[in-house]
Amino acid sequence: MSNLKNIQPLEDFNWEEFENGSTAGVSHEELEKAYSETLNKVSENQVVDGTVIHIDKKEVVVNISYKSDGIIPASEFRYNPELKVGDKVEVLVENPEDKKGQLQLSHKKARLTKSWDLVNQALDEDQVINGYVKCRTKGGMIVDVFGIEAFLPGSQIDVHPIRDYDQFVGKTMDFKVVKINQEFKNVVVSHKALIEAELEQQKREIISKLEKGQILEGTVKNITSYGVFVDLGGVDGLIHITDLSWGRVSDPHEVVTLDQKINVVIIDFDNDKKRIALGLKQLTPHPWDALDANLQKGDKIKGKVVVIADYGAFVEVAPGVEGLIHVSEMSWSQHLRSAQDFLKVGDDVEAVILTLDREERKMSLGIKQLKEDPWEAIEVKYPVGSKHTAKVRNFTNFGIFVELEEGVDGLIHISDLSWTKKVKHPSEFTQAGAEIDVVVLEIDKENRRLSLGHKQLEDNPWDTYETLYTPGSVHTGVVADIMERGAVITLNEGGEGFATPKHLVKEDGSQAQKGDTLDFKVIEFVKETKRIILSHSRTFEEPAEEPKKVRKPRPAKEAAPTIQNVSGGTSLGDLDALAALKAQMEGGK
Repeated sequence: MSNLKNIQPLEDFNWEEFENGSTAGVSHEELEKAYSETLNKVSENQVVDGTVIHIDKKEVVVNISYKSDGIIPASEFRYNPELKVGDKVEVLVENPEDKKGQLQLSHKKARLTKSWDLVNQALDEDQVINGYVKCRTKGGMIVDVFGIEAFLPGSQIDVHPIRDYDQFVGKTMDFKVVKINQEFKNVVVSHKALIEAELEQQKREIISKLEKGQILEGTVKNITSYGVFVDLGGVDGLIHITDLSWGRVSDPHEVVTLDQKINVVIIDFDNDKKRIALGLKQLTPHPWDALDANLQKGDKIKGKVVVIADYGAFVEVAPGVEGLIHVSEMSWSQHLRSAQDFLKVGDDVEAVILTLDREERKMSLGIKQLKEDPWEAIEVKYPVGSKHTAKVRNFTNFGIFVELEEGVDGLIHISDLSWTKKVKHPSEFTQAGAEIDVVVLEIDKENRRLSLGHKQLEDNPWDTYETLYTPGSVHTGVVADIMERGAVITLNEGGEGFATPKHLVKEDGSQAQKGDTLDFKVIEFVKETKRIILSHSRTFEEPAEEPKKVRKPRPAKEAAPTIQNVSGGTSLGDLDALAALKAQMEGGK
């Protein structure tokens, strides 16, 4: 209490104003002026600094030196658990004074406004910024940068493909802003861009030291169908599939595995495009250099078919050493076929070396040479006059090509198909693939051709026809075909003749039709040209040039000899005329 006795009241304190709460002696204008001079002036959407003066679970009270304090939800400060009273924070004035006279502030909007300026600046100035990986999303990650949620595509996380995205969640990493959509306020960032920039510098350093033929150690980074990518320590090179092995490689996995450390040789590189071509097989001697020096043309050699094409087959006779068997060297046959008809990939074959060029590293092989050439002793196996059965291969307008055996072909000329039948085209006579009996007529060994015949297997019927179809004789035949110039007549004895339209007139005056069976008189027979001219009308009437012989009466004693002479070689029509003459003579008596 003794301390209280020592306190002295202020001599100039106005107890009246204190008790009445009045501002006696001070005008309202003066007070307003005092406030305006000491308090900040703020406007809507303005970003200002404030001081935290109170914190609880729901709200944070911030003083911005305005006539009232602002209240901000505590959730806007969740990102900063270390927030305490007295901290300076940025806030955006949403409303200087609402209906209740309350100042409305937002810390979140202030951060966003400032953050948007920062990310745009980072893009414009190519700055490296720090961000926090919040979570995974479809196709990538969500990253917090300056309070803005930016998108980190999966392809932009690292230079290597990422299989496990979760390993990055919760990490703080450096990024570059690569794209901003101003309309939708979207930001895209990349971590890969930072790595690539570093790698680009490393590549320039590495490539500057590269030399063709240099041998380096690398790690198999990726295996594709066309080759292998090798990491040379910051720069990648490609071993093309053809440079993996001297032998043929269908799948690079047969030669190398992922993450395998291998030695490679630099074949070529491009300073501008940063492309490096590597080789693996070049580290071992070429197989042609190790090929048996005693091998020569004519030797037999064994190998395996590795590639088949229509024109031939490639046979690997040693790892990396191949020879070509052209399809023409697979068979003595002159009918070129596809190599697939003789061989397939994987076949073990024996062949004869036809050519061998060690400098050009080329070898041609043949397998038909393992069999005897059928034309070497053609006169013995197929002598002239011998009979055989052949297979029809193909047709031409002038004949049929047949094959007696593989490599032995022959031609049957169209004129040697039939003694009697007129063949317009050989395809009318037989069909491809059919068998046909032939006789060897002539051998052309130099050109590997045989002249063959089919009709020669039978006797020439024209020898018989010569005695059978004598001029004046009458025979029965069928009208086989009618044309403008006449008709083809098939005679019952096997011959084939021709009759002009005037000789196809029947006794009743009508014209003979196709399929009619009639009697025909032989007017002309020529063996050399195989021509038989026939007439049906002559069987019932005399020729126009002998009308008087038919009408002239003859003595009875001469009638009998005349009839006997004619009946031997005349038709029924001639006999009828003679009978009528005889009756006339008897009536005269």
